[in-house]
Amino acid sequence: MRVLATDLDRTLLPNGSWPADPNAIDLFNELTERQGIFVVYVTGRNLRLAEDAIREFGIRHPNVLIGDVGTSIRRFEKDQWSMDQAWIEHVKQVCPRWDAAAVRDAVADVDGLREQEAEHLSPFKQSYYVDHANQDAVMEQVTARTQDQFDEVAIYSFDSQSGDGLLDFLPKAATKQTALEFIAEELGVPKQEVVFCGDSGNDIFPLTAGFSGVLVRNADEQLVAKVKEAQAQNPDLRAYFAQGGFKGLNGYYTGGVLEGAHHYGLLSDGAD
Repeated sequence: MRVLATDLDRTLLPNGSWPADPNAIDLFNELTERQGIFVVYVTGRNLRLAEDAIREFGIRHPNVLIGDVGTSIRRFEKDQWSMDQAWIEHVKQVCPRWDAAAVRDAVADVDGLREQEAEHLSPFKQSYYVDHANQDAVMEQVTARTQDQFDEVAIYSFDSQSGDGLLDFLPKAATKQTALEFIAEELGVPKQEVVFCGDSGNDIFPLTAGFSGVLVRNADEQLVAKVKEAQAQNPDLRAYFAQGGFKGLNGYYTGGVLEGAHHYGLLSDGAD
C-alpha cells in the first residue's frame, strides 16, 4: 500500500501569498485516484472546516482525515465519515492526566494569550492565539505553568497570513505525528514508506519522526531551518525540499506535494 499524507492549509491548499499552479489540484486528484494512493489529510482543521476546503478547492476526499492537529481520526468510506473510537481510547489510556479545562485554568492569566473560538477547541485540544512579537516571553510563562503536569504537549506555529502566533495544547499521545504513526501501524506500512508533506511549525514532529518528509517550496523558513538542523544530527532522516520542476509545476503548495511524492517513488509521472 502506498500512503501519501499531507497537511492542508498552504501545503495541499493554495491559500497563501505564493503563486499557485492552476492545474495542480486536478492533477493531484487524478494521479492519486488512478494510481491507487491511500490519501491522508493531516490538518489543524476540524471536520466542518476540512469539508469546506474540499468544496472550495476541489480536492478529493481522503481515505483518512487526521483532524484537529492530530486529536481526531476519521475514515471516509461509502461517502460517509466514521470516527476512529480506538484512537480516542488509546489517547485516554496513554494520557490519563490530560484535562483541557485544567490546562485552560493554568494559563488563564498569561499575557499575550487569547483563547481561540469554541469551534477550534475539543476535549483533546485547547488552543490559543499568541502575540507573536512576544512569543518567547509568552512561551516561558506557559512552560512554567503547564510543563509535565497534564500529559500535554504545547505546539507553537505562526500563521503567515494573519500574523498570529498559534498555540495548541494537546495530549502528548495525540499529535499529527502520533496519529499518523497510529494509521501507518494499522495499515501495516513502515513509517519510512509513508510520505508526509508540510509547510509550518506544527508539521515539525511528523517531518522529523522517520516518515519520508516533504517540505513544499513555500514552507516556513524557521521550519526549513529546524528540519535541516535535525538532518545534520541524524543523517538518516529523510526530508525533501521542493523546488519545482515536476510536470512543469512550480513546487508551491499542491505542486510541491506532487513533486515530493514523485521524488520518493510514490507517484509515477502519469505517463503510463
